[in-house]
Amino acid sequence: MSGAELDAQKQVPIRRDTGTSATSNPTHQASSDQGLPPNENSPLESPASTGRSYGTLPGQRRIFSKASIVRRNLSQLSIVNSLQRVRSNSLVNVPSTFRDISFARFNTRPISTYDEPLHTNNGEAPDADAKVNGIRVWYTSFTSIDWLHDAIKNSARFSKLRRRKSIRSRIRLSFDRSLGWIIVTIVGFLTALVAFMVVRSEQLLFDLKEGYCFRSWWKAKRFCCPQLVDNDFIRTSINNPLADLCPAWRTWSAAFVSDHNNEDSAMEYVFYTCIALLLALVSCLLTIYLTASTTFTTRKEMPTLVDSNSGSKSSKVIQEPKRKEMYYAAGSGIPEIKTILSGFVIHGYLGGRTLFTKSVGLALAVASGLSLGKEGPFVHIASCVGNIVSRFATKYENNEAKRREILSAACAAGVAVAFGAPIGGTLFSLEEVSYFFPPKVMWRSFFCAMIAAITLKVLDPFGTGKLVLFQVTYDKDWHAWELVPFVILAIFGGLYGAYFSKLNYQWSKHVRDKTFLATHPILEVLLASYWSHMRYITFFTSIFCFLNPYTRMGGTELIYNLFAGCHTGSGNTHSGLCIVNPGSFQHIWPVIRSISVAMVVKACLTIITFGIKLPAGIFIPTLGVGACAGRIMGIAMQWLQMRNPESPFFQACGNNMDCIIPGLYAMVGAAAALSGVTRTTVSLAVIMFELTDTLTYAVPVMLSVLVAKTVADALEPKGIYDLVIELNELPYLDSKHEYLWGNLQINDMISRDAEVIRLDRKNTVESLKTQLVSLTSSGADDGGFPILRNDDDEDFRMVGYIGANELDHALSLVSNDTENEIHFHTAYYHQLASSSFSSLPEPSHVTLPVDPFDFTPYMDQAPLTLANNSPMELVHQIFVKLGARYVIITDTKGLYEGVIDKKTWLAFLSDFEEKNHE
Repeated sequence: MSGAELDAQKQVPIRRDTGTSATSNPTHQASSDQGLPPNENSPLESPASTGRSYGTLPGQRRIFSKASIVRRNLSQLSIVNSLQRVRSNSLVNVPSTFRDISFARFNTRPISTYDEPLHTNNGEAPDADAKVNGIRVWYTSFTSIDWLHDAIKNSARFSKLRRRKSIRSRIRLSFDRSLGWIIVTIVGFLTALVAFMVVRSEQLLFDLKEGYCFRSWWKAKRFCCPQLVDNDFIRTSINNPLADLCPAWRTWSAAFVSDHNNEDSAMEYVFYTCIALLLALVSCLLTIYLTASTTFTTRKEMPTLVDSNSGSKSSKVIQEPKRKEMYYAAGSGIPEIKTILSGFVIHGYLGGRTLFTKSVGLALAVASGLSLGKEGPFVHIASCVGNIVSRFATKYENNEAKRREILSAACAAGVAVAFGAPIGGTLFSLEEVSYFFPPKVMWRSFFCAMIAAITLKVLDPFGTGKLVLFQVTYDKDWHAWELVPFVILAIFGGLYGAYFSKLNYQWSKHVRDKTFLATHPILEVLLASYWSHMRYITFFTSIFCFLNPYTRMGGTELIYNLFAGCHTGSGNTHSGLCIVNPGSFQHIWPVIRSISVAMVVKACLTIITFGIKLPAGIFIPTLGVGACAGRIMGIAMQWLQMRNPESPFFQACGNNMDCIIPGLYAMVGAAAALSGVTRTTVSLAVIMFELTDTLTYAVPVMLSVLVAKTVADALEPKGIYDLVIELNELPYLDSKHEYLWGNLQINDMISRDAEVIRLDRKNTVESLKTQLVSLTSSGADDGGFPILRNDDDEDFRMVGYIGANELDHALSLVSNDTENEIHFHTAYYHQLASSSFSSLPEPSHVTLPVDPFDFTPYMDQAPLTLANNSPMELVHQIFVKLGARYVIITDTKGLYEGVIDKKTWLAFLSDFEEKNHE
């Protein structure tokens, strides 16, 4: 029979290229088990590598057409090579152990089950909007989601629920409405649980560098010696060594030397350094070998075209450069979360394997003593929890736009458990990471953050009843004249934030990525060989941490002591920061010198260590640097007040010699430094209010945050997260950035020579395959094909648009019938438009024959269209505000001119920015 042959009895097309019919029958199942080519439902294979990439931007489209502007092929842009995606065949050289870790249920899912079938067994009419908008297959990695399609899809789903009037349907509708609240409740609870385990593990491992609890080895020092805890931290002195005050805790030297009075400091240093290196090594190994981007795959990726003659992978596929390897558990994860929430897909980044590696690796990395924090990665961990939980509900699993509502709420929970600040977490999600944040998402984010904070409060990870270890409360007010030193601290924070971002960017770009460190990430982290640069980072970190009491502290402990107020009569000097005679220069100078050394060391080490292949954040190191500067300023102001009590400057203090709180200056400096680095404002100020449990110091914090951001923006427009996005070349469309278009018009950048499907020509399976290979080989696999009809000899009108993924899937079903003609209609649909053949009705329910060569169900019959004389700002706002994946450009008569997809627009903006900076 012909290529359009149907099974006469079942009237279902035969997918002969895969050796499987569209229906599931025992004969085909048996044949698949006997070694024949796999079908849609067969387990994911690991075929030989074809060099497929993450997905690039179109390589042949023009950016500017004016002669005065330099033209560059999109494949030559720096951002183009970044938007590559790894196909399933990237696992060819990966041990099977790592492949098996992936979720089995996703490895066996049919590739095209993103949308529900238009026709159902109960005979309900399909939704008109869904019919016109077309069927979509799963988004692939580093492609953009279609916000408009997902909104239409959710509207159609909800309308179908509301049309049903039975009691069962009404119960189901009520459950559907409350499902989002149920999911964010679970996410908040699980996020707090994971945070509790990470904090407890980090405490144990950090103290393990100095010794262990003899009676209960699994306890950290603060739980092994609760009788020594004064205001949250272990208090010891030279006259009262820890061995005498707490016999249950043994240092490593005491474990090997019987005489406690002759403990060997050199032995303590050796154990301290070796254990620190071991912890960092294990964390690095987990990150590299469990979360490398090449070890992730999913059935949601596009199918690979098969040569119609030999059944092998088509030789027409052009080899593409691969994107540089990513390690999903490395770093804080916030830049990647921003990219995902903006509408791009990175499969595996929020999966279970990444969650496990990030959690375990984070505890190990922070405990190693490197100048890194764990607060930022909590946002990534919470997002992983939110993504995994949402998978159990098809409402969110099958709608990427809806799932991002859960991820926004999860980000708020991550900040809530990191700082004990549920309100600040909600605002952080709104201000920093979320792209789409309607009121409904804000309410759920606030609720999720509240659940996480309550759960963590009950679990009590620090044994103090506090959510974070550096929560402090001050009992004095601030004075108007203190605004002057507060502004000075704010300027310092802005300067530090700008130059830290610049130096870290330059280090990562020119040293980490362009030397042997790029190919030896393990050597970058530990003392593995002489050529490992990171050996010296960890080695010198260990030296400074051992010799300087303030650098030897953990980041959280240091911040607590710097924030802490000094109370007369208290025996806790907070590691010498509470000076007995603050009016004596001889007493304050050693403290200032030690704090200054700690500040410089931590600042320099953070520049080098931020970005290494470890789970690590930037919050705690930055707060530590700012707090050091603030404490120095506070001690200096206290000294001036003690030396000049009659000065008009200090008249507000009267005879009160304790009117200046050095800890308050530390808090203001910390807020200023963090604002300078991350460029957050409102959320950071609220987090500080929640940390101090008062609004008394709202004005100093607000002032420092705003001044620091202003100074930092003047020196470096981009914060650290935006620079990381630029460095990693992530496909992020910044909704906050403003562009000056000048005289640019749409006609200057649209691609008129893009691949199109013309209905006046015969479109066969083979010809469309050739066009699809040409499109994807140019890096435009996130794009698609405008479908045109010919009105006149040179005039074409739009009929519709079909995405590359959808066309690839449709062709894979009929790829053996290469000479058969493919049809597109504007008002016809059928049951082949279902998400997958596995969801088609049984043969007894089929009343009409299915034409597998009619691709109308995959076609968007009403694509978003703009006239070619539209302002450039309008195009930008359509991509930013509407979340469009592509825009069709027509002339004033409605005739087709060209197409702009989201990645093409990103490449255009990148080239436009480079031109403006020249």
